Amino acid sequence: MVVQVKALACEIPARLGIPLSRFSTSELAREAVARGIVASISGATVWRWLSADALKPWQHRSWIFPRDPDFETKAALVLDLYQRLWEGRPLRPDEYVISADEKTSLQARIRLHPTQPPASGQAMRLEHEYKRGGALAYLAAWDVHRAKVFGRCEQTTGIEPFGRLVEQVMTQEPYASAHRVFWILDNGSSHRGKAAIKRLQARWPKLKVVHLPVHASWLNQIEIYFSIIQRKVLTPNDFASLTAVEERLLSFEKRFGEVAQPFEWKFTRADLAALMAKLTNDQPEPLALCA
Repeated sequence: MVVQVKALACEIPARLGIPLSRFSTSELAREAVARGIVASISGATVWRWLSADALKPWQHRSWIFPRDPDFETKAALVLDLYQRLWEGRPLRPDEYVISADEKTSLQARIRLHPTQPPASGQAMRLEHEYKRGGALAYLAAWDVHRAKVFGRCEQTTGIEPFGRLVEQVMTQEPYASAHRVFWILDNGSSHRGKAAIKRLQARWPKLKVVHLPVHASWLNQIEIYFSIIQRKVLTPNDFASLTAVEERLLSFEKRFGEVAQPFEWKFTRADLAALMAKLTNDQPEPLALCA
């Protein structure tokens, strides 16, 4: 009986003809009775049985398989650069690695009443209602090994705004006189594909674009900096104006740069190979995408 209830908990309800997306303990109890597994049972008893095997069918996580056939090859190039390697050879002292991207739609939420600071026994209090004060994009580039960040705010993303970020970096030393500067980029529309490579490398001959495979933003170190921005600058969102958003972003950028250290990156080629092998073994039959 216990085994049957646990087996039921490990099913997708909809595949059993049950109009649920996932089971709760009370729904499992109801279904166990309906199927004749038990005469009666409570949700608390079901929870106790499932807890013994750490089963939590009411929880869910999303995941995605890499769909780029060259995922491992492309990702390995980026992991090599993080270890200061290119095509099997160490980078020269005058070669640099930049990770760059855009953080879009950063809003200015103007609260209808002032935020109250924390006090003894009381957390910061934030007014729920707000007026929208507009939105901007924050573009940033992170020097992986020198722990330097370069950012700018723009009204929107696009080829020209991203080009201004590249110019901001490439006209500064040591990049202006570097032998090569590797730019790690995802597949966003402002720097996607061969057209972006041709455009950027024609303007900056010392620049070399290295594109991540699709669905690999987690390999882009600039995303670590963006997560710091999200936690320390943008949450909670309480700004008097869009100008205040820009001022705080750029001021934090300077503050962060005063103490920044290279991120402690531990994911290597060997880890990538192990992950790809696991995904290959676990991969189900592919489904056709909707048009």
